[in-house]
Amino acid sequence: MRPEEIARIARLELRARRVVEGFVSGMHRSPYFGQSLEFLQHREYVAGDDLRRIDWKLWSRSDRYYLKQYEEDTNVRVALVVDGSESMQFKTGPMSKFDYARTVAAAVAMLVLKQHDSAGVSVFDSTVRSQIPASSRNNHLQAIMAGLEVQTAGGKTDIFGVLRRVNESLVRRSIVVLMSDLFCPREELFKGLTMLRQRGHEVIAMHIMDDEELDFRYSGTLRFEGLEGSGSLTCDPAALRAGYMQALERFLDTIRRRCAGSGVDYKLIRTSDNLDAALAHVLMQRLKRR
Repeated sequence: MRPEEIARIARLELRARRVVEGFVSGMHRSPYFGQSLEFLQHREYVAGDDLRRIDWKLWSRSDRYYLKQYEEDTNVRVALVVDGSESMQFKTGPMSKFDYARTVAAAVAMLVLKQHDSAGVSVFDSTVRSQIPASSRNNHLQAIMAGLEVQTAGGKTDIFGVLRRVNESLVRRSIVVLMSDLFCPREELFKGLTMLRQRGHEVIAMHIMDDEELDFRYSGTLRFEGLEGSGSLTCDPAALRAGYMQALERFLDTIRRRCAGSGVDYKLIRTSDNLDAALAHVLMQRLKRR
């Protein structure tokens, strides 16, 4: 679904439903997001795991520690972490970065719950200002939609503090999907992402940016008003474009490389991209890990 089509739908739940329906109709078969492939499987030991669940017979053969993992352990738990800071207000197309992010989050939650798995949503700026814990209850989708519907973008970002709180709230291993423009201190960002990975969570970083942030096609003398207290600048953007694009590429290259080095799945998404394509990325990453 194109963003301009989705933006005309007022209610978030209806937006999400259109995205999911469009995604499913494009598949040759239903996307079983969280189906267990076998009754019993193993996964590698991670510091902090219960030592009683180590398969000692497998250790004696491989000299590596693996945990027995039963069917109930393989149910997918998805934690959707949506950036609601002021910079996410920015838009030059039909949808702001925040509207795009929360619509994709709603669609992912709908698809996950449709497969009888668990989904939870957190919206943050300098703190987690809204948190709906993961659940697979029949009425949980309504709680997620209602929680996302009332949110707006505003405030500064404390990315490490937020990811630490998310990490502390996850009592079982989860897929953590961060939806953000990643305009935050990079060391704090990767400190938080590494912390999640060390706890055994799978992490997907959906880097959501507006077309003009990526292409910078402005012309004429303009006044740029910074968000999150970054001041303002009057300039000729055409004269600055070359330097801006170089700085942008350094920024994106750093994010890509550090995510790869941390075992974080990374995807750059434009707010002009079809929303079901963003949904497909989350699904494909999950299936690859299966």
